[in-house]
Amino acid sequence: MTDLFAREILHAGSWSVTCAMDRITLDYEARHRRRFRYIADGGTDFVLDLAQTTLLQDGDGLRLDDGRIVAVFAAAEELVAVRGSDTAALLRLAWHIGNRHLPAQLSAERILIRNDAVIVAMLRGLGASVDEIVAPFTPERGAYAHAHETHAHPFVFAAREHEL
Repeated sequence: MTDLFAREILHAGSWSVTCAMDRITLDYEARHRRRFRYIADGGTDFVLDLAQTTLLQDGDGLRLDDGRIVAVFAAAEELVAVRGSDTAALLRLAWHIGNRHLPAQLSAERILIRNDAVIVAMLRGLGASVDEIVAPFTPERGAYAHAHETHAHPFVFAAREHEL
């Protein structure tokens, strides 16, 4: 068993990935953890040990107890790209996806979701154009995701200042 623990997340963009001594490539499920043993791509064996379940983002870094950093990368997964005939149709499709509480990666042109035959059939029945793709999956974080993060968030500060 390893003696190395990762208890600190360096958020993507807040550190230089060139500082990483190893990297780990994980799919969406494997990036959504609180405590789990990993072996990085270069062989570094460590335990992720966070206070609460967290979705690790592509480009995050995990600081190990000894100070070294493991870079996190999102693995390519089997997804579907969902498109509507226009903006209103895409918004309607987004509503149906959200109503089923499915993780989704949103953009102005398309919605990426995991490939699920039942959901794909439903979306096609609603008029969606659906294409199978392989790409990293970084869905939107839930509305309450920021409530459990340890770094500052401007909306949290605004709410606290208002309460005073």
